[in-house]
Amino acid sequence: MTIIEQADFPSTLGMDTEPVAGQATPMLLGVATANPPTRYSQRELVELLAIDDPKIRGIFLNGGIESRYLTLPSVDKEGNFRSETQGELLAKHRRYGVATGAAAIRKCLSRIGKDLDEVDYLVAVTTTGFLTPGFSALLINELGLSPGTARLDVVGMGCNAGLNGLTAAAAWSTANPGKLAVLVCTESCSAAYVYDGTMRTAVVNSLFGDGAAAMAVSTDGAHIRPAADPPPRLLGMRSYMIIHAMDAMRYDWDDEAGKFSFYLDKEVPYEVGAHVETVVDQLLGEAGLRRKEITHWIVHSGGKKVIDAVKINLGLTNHDLRHTVSVMRDYGNLSSGSFLFSYQRLLAEGRVARGDYGVFMTMGPGSQIETALFQY
Repeated sequence: MTIIEQADFPSTLGMDTEPVAGQATPMLLGVATANPPTRYSQRELVELLAIDDPKIRGIFLNGGIESRYLTLPSVDKEGNFRSETQGELLAKHRRYGVATGAAAIRKCLSRIGKDLDEVDYLVAVTTTGFLTPGFSALLINELGLSPGTARLDVVGMGCNAGLNGLTAAAAWSTANPGKLAVLVCTESCSAAYVYDGTMRTAVVNSLFGDGAAAMAVSTDGAHIRPAADPPPRLLGMRSYMIIHAMDAMRYDWDDEAGKFSFYLDKEVPYEVGAHVETVVDQLLGEAGLRRKEITHWIVHSGGKKVIDAVKINLGLTNHDLRHTVSVMRDYGNLSSGSFLFSYQRLLAEGRVARGDYGVFMTMGPGSQIETALFQY
């Protein structure tokens, strides 16, 4: 077992709740999400995809998902979905990734009362396609951001990558006090689907949905909207790589299909469950906290079995994971942006209080578990 150190912010870990003099602490100013126009229930998808195998139908209908946003291919003369080439899938990834990413950024900035020309740094996260230039450049061009906007692309890190991107945005904000950073996670998971009737692709096709989420980060209180409640501060982050399970989640080239194909091992929930205590307890231990002192758990909607494994091994309740489960139900697994969809629901609920602690948790290829601690 190996602990991989992440950037440690000049934080209040284990101390009082006020920033250390002379050190800047990143604040989570706001969040927003966006999805493509087409939404389907799981039962609609089973019929549209003409899935007759009872095992595969069961995977679609019993996974805790009721509906998802997807961009399905066009149909042929016989009414069957046409098999898209890898080039067509990449074009879909670019088109909808830019559209939903830009929409999420616009909404995020609007909520905190900021304009596009005030963005100083853009971190763009994606896993479901590979583009050069990446989404950071495409979104700067699409949104008309300043040519002087600093940028970073986080690519190919999977469902845990939203927190990897947040690490970069927070570290940049700490090094550039007063400036505004934006993280955007934009995934067109339907651009990574292979339809071959196998159980391997059925698991993936039953699970993932399309969508984007954006979060604004800064150390400067001047970016807080007048009369708004103080935003939470990001206190620290901790990573853990399950090295022996490195191949449990991967994106392979499928020679027969002529396109990339995502693979999820059936052992993923057990590997996550077996190691989640290690990283969470280290994150909290450094802050002098225990699990019972965490009010808000924002866990990635990785799948029904993954959520159950986290719940059991951390001793969490259904209430603790209500947003994780409801995002899974309404959107499926949105890959890197899933945890931000849950965080948005927490804020909309209006139950956070000054002093509350919260934990972000994501998991994905590596196999990796990412965590972060925040406080209101």
